[in-house]
Amino acid sequence: MIFALKRFLIGRPLKSTELGEQKLSKTKALAILSSDALSSVAYGPEQILIVLFTLGAAAFWYSIPIAVGVLILLTALILSYRQIIFAYPQGGGAYVVSKNNLGVNPGLIAGGSLLVDYILTVAVSVSAGTDAITSAFPALHSYNVVIAILFVIFLTILNLRGVTESASILAYPVYLFVLALFILIGVGVFHILTGSVSNELHTPIGTPVAGISLFLFLKAFASGSSALTGVEAISNAIPNFKSPAPKNAAKTLLMMGVLLALLFSGIVFLAYYYGITPKTEVTVVSQIAEETFGRNMIYFFIQGTTALILILAANTGFTAFPLLAVNLAKDKFIPRMFTIRGDRLGYSNGILFLAISSIVLIIAFNGQTEHLIPLYAVGVFIPFTLSQTGMVVKWIREKPNGWLPKLIINATGATISLIVTLMFFLTKFGQVWPVLIFIPVMIFLFHRIKNHYDAVGEQLRISKDEKVEPIEGHVIIVPVAGITRVVENSLNYAKSLSANQIIAVYVSFEREDAKIFEEKWKKWQPDVRLVTLHSQYRSIIQPLTKFIDIIQHKASEAKFGVTLVIPQFLPKKGWHNILHNQTSLLIRAYLLFRRDIIITTVPFHLKK
Repeated sequence: MIFALKRFLIGRPLKSTELGEQKLSKTKALAILSSDALSSVAYGPEQILIVLFTLGAAAFWYSIPIAVGVLILLTALILSYRQIIFAYPQGGGAYVVSKNNLGVNPGLIAGGSLLVDYILTVAVSVSAGTDAITSAFPALHSYNVVIAILFVIFLTILNLRGVTESASILAYPVYLFVLALFILIGVGVFHILTGSVSNELHTPIGTPVAGISLFLFLKAFASGSSALTGVEAISNAIPNFKSPAPKNAAKTLLMMGVLLALLFSGIVFLAYYYGITPKTEVTVVSQIAEETFGRNMIYFFIQGTTALILILAANTGFTAFPLLAVNLAKDKFIPRMFTIRGDRLGYSNGILFLAISSIVLIIAFNGQTEHLIPLYAVGVFIPFTLSQTGMVVKWIREKPNGWLPKLIINATGATISLIVTLMFFLTKFGQVWPVLIFIPVMIFLFHRIKNHYDAVGEQLRISKDEKVEPIEGHVIIVPVAGITRVVENSLNYAKSLSANQIIAVYVSFEREDAKIFEEKWKKWQPDVRLVTLHSQYRSIIQPLTKFIDIIQHKASEAKFGVTLVIPQFLPKKGWHNILHNQTSLLIRAYLLFRRDIIITTVPFHLKK
């Protein structure tokens, strides 16, 4: 029943050879990877006005030069991340750039910040969208947390079904939101040009305002820069693009930058010209729409698509988080389970971890996650600063052709990003101080996991080739995952038994990996037969158990028994066992009631 439910929700397993079909076109990628950045248009301009409102409505004209500053930063970021895409086409974005050019710890700061930021993206976006819905239907307000969790579960299932399937469904609301805002901006500008909007609603640009200071100006600029969250997502998700992936990712990034610039500047301009004042109960976009259209169908269309985009902004996290986790897991800073593809070829462990973490946040904050927005924004600008500083170091060190303009772009972006980061700490320290705790804690955990993997690798490394002559007897099957001391220990044990034949079984997900392993095996254990099984659905248990069934059937005809010798290494601490022995536990669980097969585990005890 559970299997049938899984198939109904997730869909049939896909073959590894179908991976190319799961790649994203530019149109679909723009929708699911830009939803976070585009959704910030709904609250970015409002954040500027909230800061300026402390000086009165007369200060709202400053939103225009502040918006120009945000657009300059956006341009620097887009051009910078475009360079990152071509320089690091394997993906990883800020983490890879910072690690390669600034060192491991800056890379971990960037990577850890983004992992947390993507969790916050899901929690904040879904909660904001839920608030928009329950504001329209007040009777549902007491169910905010439940509704938000249901949205997270929906997005989780959608992403577990595969990247292309989620993109096909989620593209429509994103493009409807873009269309709705272009209609709003277009009609609003038309009303202004035709004189339908009074000039007296706003203060003329250049009007002196008492109390304005550089500090307040920069505070408003930093708040408005929250509209740039999500810009980095495309550089993390390059492997999800159709070939040529870097070119398609770069074009998608430019399209996103153009859309974000037009929408952001349009909303800021209309808010200024209409003399919109921020209110707690009504958003700036809602006020502009009401002033432009009144409360008619178009108004509700704009409000509905805005609520949808706020919820679907969470999907950027679902797309980028697993790919960033893969890069960290490949470097052994987080568990390797994040590198495993699921039935639908997505990195399902990363998707599930993100979903569970965001649900915990929603429950912990009772769905009121708006206080996390500054933390969410500073979590993006730290990687922005590090990645662009890393690119500055790269250009100075390598000095390729045309490096000087690239250096200027990255240096500009790094400087402005650093200013924004510092302003967040200076003006909103009470909301962003947790960054100073969770980043060191995460780096500590990253290094603990890395040290553990390195210590295990050192103990598993083959140092000598011990030969043990086998004694004839029944068939022994030894599943192997590599050439390590654990495997060597298990083979020595198998050779010491009364065996007619020893068969080592290796399950590969890629045929090229199987060929490489077979060549290594011939040099290392030429006297032990190796059977390689190709698993097109990335399952170890299924092909292995089928092979065991075949051998058992043939052995029973020859009146031989079958012994399954499972290599297993045992770290002293329990959680380390979970990291390393999932497959061993699954094999034993699957064959638990098989009385015709002897199952033996050969432990290899780690020193620490």
